[in-house]
Amino acid sequence: MWCLHGAVGQAADWQGFAVPGWAVKRVDLWRFLACCPMEMPEFGRALNEEARAVAGKQVLLGYSMGARLGLHALLNGGPWDAAVLIAPNPGLESEVERAARREGDAEWASRALSGEWSDFLEAWNAQPVLAASDRRPSLSAHFRREVARSFVDWSLGVQEPLWGRLGEIACPVLWCTGERDEKFTALAERAVPSLKGGELWVAPGAGHRVPWDAPEAFQQRVGEFLERVVS
Repeated sequence: MWCLHGAVGQAADWQGFAVPGWAVKRVDLWRFLACCPMEMPEFGRALNEEARAVAGKQVLLGYSMGARLGLHALLNGGPWDAAVLIAPNPGLESEVERAARREGDAEWASRALSGEWSDFLEAWNAQPVLAASDRRPSLSAHFRREVARSFVDWSLGVQEPLWGRLGEIACPVLWCTGERDEKFTALAERAVPSLKGGELWVAPGAGHRVPWDAPEAFQQRVGEFLERVVS
């Protein structure tokens, strides 16, 4: 199970996550940006190549930014037997919205690269979509360059809208959102019917950070899903 963290997250965020019968690979997304820029479709191809080199069943699990990146892997012919996507956004359909998002993410990139790191983290976690969560992840400033680059290369503002391509995903998909995350639940309710084998699970009492807001329920639901569609 290949676990992809979110923006301003890290592979260690998945520490403690386990599903019986599955080996968990906590993917460090920052290593893909450590050398040079990488667009989202290119990331999808790179991850798929790594996954093909591993024997056995392969499951892609991504949270937020990691789930958006996961969509690009799923749409690039990867070896995936199933996928679990937590609160991805398939894309902004208006160029006006995309331009505004690019502008906002450029500002985040500047703060991550040259601002006071603790102030950057505090501002990031204070966003309304994240503030409802009790969890406050703290990424090391060592990754500030890669984080800044992600706000450019992996911005929702540069992502091509994927709404019309969701039906191309061949494997079963469990799409998860939190009950208190109204925005991303609305996106999920629109997206899931477009999938060939899509299921929506809204985690009771959870916000955007579903795996950490409702860890036991999340792990149980993922385990049940994989037992049914893969095993």
